[in-house]
Amino acid sequence: MTMIEDRIVADNSTERATRESEIRAQLAKLGLRWANCISWNDGEAALYQDAIERGEATMTATGGLAVTTGAHTGRSPKDKFVVRNAASERTVWWDNTAAMTQAHFDQLKSDMLAHARLKSLFVQDLRAGADQAHTMATRVITEFAWQALFIRHLLIKTDRNEAFAPQLTILCLPSFRACPSSHGTRSETVIALDLKAGLVLIAGTHYAGEIKKAVFTVLNHLLPEKAVLPMHCSANVGKAGDTAIFFGLSGTGKTTLSTDPDRMLIGDDEHGWSDQGVFNFEGGCYAKAINLSAAAEPEIFGAACQWGTVLENVVVDPDTRLPDFANASLTENTRLAYPLSAIRNASRDGMAATPKAIIMLSADAFGVLPPIARLSPEQAMEYFLSGYTAKVAGTERGLKEPTATFSACFGAPFLTRHPTEYGDMLRQRMLKTNVPCYLVNTGWSGGAYGVGKRFPIAVTRRLVNAALSGELNKGQWRKDEVFGFEVPVTVEGVEAKLLDPRQCWQDATAYDTAAKNLRTLFTENAEKFAEAPARRIAAE
Repeated sequence: MTMIEDRIVADNSTERATRESEIRAQLAKLGLRWANCISWNDGEAALYQDAIERGEATMTATGGLAVTTGAHTGRSPKDKFVVRNAASERTVWWDNTAAMTQAHFDQLKSDMLAHARLKSLFVQDLRAGADQAHTMATRVITEFAWQALFIRHLLIKTDRNEAFAPQLTILCLPSFRACPSSHGTRSETVIALDLKAGLVLIAGTHYAGEIKKAVFTVLNHLLPEKAVLPMHCSANVGKAGDTAIFFGLSGTGKTTLSTDPDRMLIGDDEHGWSDQGVFNFEGGCYAKAINLSAAAEPEIFGAACQWGTVLENVVVDPDTRLPDFANASLTENTRLAYPLSAIRNASRDGMAATPKAIIMLSADAFGVLPPIARLSPEQAMEYFLSGYTAKVAGTERGLKEPTATFSACFGAPFLTRHPTEYGDMLRQRMLKTNVPCYLVNTGWSGGAYGVGKRFPIAVTRRLVNAALSGELNKGQWRKDEVFGFEVPVTVEGVEAKLLDPRQCWQDATAYDTAAKNLRTLFTENAEKFAEAPARRIAAE
């Protein structure tokens, strides 16, 4: 890695000097005055080379960059804080958000800046939000080249010679250890957001997903003020311009189902919905890699084997250097980070029209939900506010096995505002556009996890495509006696038995008990949002 002045490209020395002065002034304002070397907006090849030369990563046989993240192989949600100040006091959902005092944050910032002295730092100036009207200039500063490559893949690249004024700055120093007594943290790991200053501090964890999700958290707070609904969803669009969005937590199939060779991918995880349509927050994908195969997920498998893709905690054979996607010895939460350009039919501008269909994904660990169901607007609000799924082992630190959970708006860890704010925005857009909503179970059938089997990807994709094409609306539907939603009776190419989960259980009485228990959980969870829009929608 060379000094910053060696990597600034401009038309003449005056412009180069001016640009260098601007960058140094911005970093000095943050407090970074004593860095040894600063890599600024380096491209993929330079970051790739730096990561290998510095011993941060190894190269796979297919040209990927394999990295491990140590003890943290997933997010640490209990170590995430928001500074309680004038910018957050009245808008943050504090029941869901750990607060940090301004004094603790300032001390943490001071100590992290001191820790960064004489270190080599990697700076990336990027954008979050493909829609220029709602984009957020984001500067990410890391101490590892591979993390800089990771976030360069995940966010939207900028012209390195254009003026750049960051609205959000993220300082990520994994080697720094927070002190609970000095910094008001729970442990040595911390993700601290100061919404007023537009600054995020990350320390004590090498897991790069914290950087990505910090950006999403900030957008979740800012965009509602601009009448834009931030969504934890993937999105794609068919040849007829029929946009579809897929809500769901990690492991429910957002990336897999939206990466369809017959539809153009808009993005795999985070989007905004404005009056003009849907736009991607990112410029890349962060796909789960466990049990990845060319047969089931050809597009993602191809991206995994492309030069420059970051393979996070994927076990690599020491002799052949080939990735072993079936190996979960490090974690179930193995990941791939790659730019959208790695997907053959991905959107180049990250923009799409107003959705024509909404898919809500759940990996039902109890094995009682049907593979697909049609929801009324009122039911859609209930499931959106509930966000039922099963967390997959390894997604969060300390999680050893799948656990049934409710996560508001399919992304409670990333919400700063109360869920009913986002729910009301979705309700208004659904009523305005009359968009249909489907609940899709990508989880288990024939019994709970450990007894039943997970729905094959091919079956789920067939049902989703039938919903998006309008084929399902031409067939017969039955009303589920327990949950009240509508379930298709037959779908061409799908065994009829699979559409009725009760028939898949060996003990129908046991199914009835499990289904009623889950319905009770839904009801109890919905009581938390008794005054939510879901309760009012039928009257409008």
